[in-house]
Amino acid sequence: MPDFEPITGRYFALTVAGETSRVYVEEAGSGIPMICLHTAGSDGRQFRHLMCDPAVTDHYRVIAFDMPWHGKSNPPVGWQDREYQLTTELYKQTATAFCQAMELENPVIMGCSMGGRIVLHLALEQPEDFRAVIALEGADRLEAYYDTEWLHRPDIHGGEISAAFVSGQVAPQSPNEFRHETLWHYMQGGPGIFKGDLYFYWIDGHFDDRSGQIDTSRCPVYLLAGEYDCSCTPERVEATASRIRGSKSVVMEGMGHFPMSENPVLFREHILPILDEIRGQPISESNCQ
Repeated sequence: MPDFEPITGRYFALTVAGETSRVYVEEAGSGIPMICLHTAGSDGRQFRHLMCDPAVTDHYRVIAFDMPWHGKSNPPVGWQDREYQLTTELYKQTATAFCQAMELENPVIMGCSMGGRIVLHLALEQPEDFRAVIALEGADRLEAYYDTEWLHRPDIHGGEISAAFVSGQVAPQSPNEFRHETLWHYMQGGPGIFKGDLYFYWIDGHFDDRSGQIDTSRCPVYLLAGEYDCSCTPERVEATASRIRGSKSVVMEGMGHFPMSENPVLFREHILPILDEIRGQPISESNCQ
């Protein structure tokens, strides 16, 4: 028999904002539920290393799903007649609908990049629903630094150009195997999806005027920044942390924008102490049901 990884993958129908998509979800482990949200233009495969780490899965039920339009999930029916664009409200509704569909009680929610951004919105607006939020490469305000029109043109391979843009966000020390695995996910992205995600990430997701209202006594907040991240830079993450009283921030040396997939061995040195700390915190009485 093959040496199977301890990951189970399934599909179900998820309805968000009146539209239903066939969504793919993977999970491993048992214990405290932890939802993992992937980066813009990619999918849940980025979290496979966490799902194969007994130090994590002995205590956490790690759950990663491909957002509608991403990875192995389908877009809604009629997708061919419109342009995909992710807004803050749609993203919040998607995360909440997934949590409710899975009947998760007080989960931890961890996201990277655009996922790291939306978890901060959730900490502000739905603090009682989550045991803690972990923002990887997430900030309350960002600025675009390249033209997104290149990401969806008929004369350019969208997946390859997306991977080219993000390749510089991987730390130079990251193992070559995992660097190219991370980029491969981008090369497989659907047409225009990375561009549509960046609408939230760079334009619609700003809330630095409200992030200071996050109450970390109700929902603990952890922010982790890669030293070599030129998109959500350590400076932007630390500025965000300074506005969120009681949050905890870490700059991960030798890491880029995709810590969980580009250098999983180094990442676990940073994430395991945080997960241990969260396990010792009291549980809220509210949940996502």
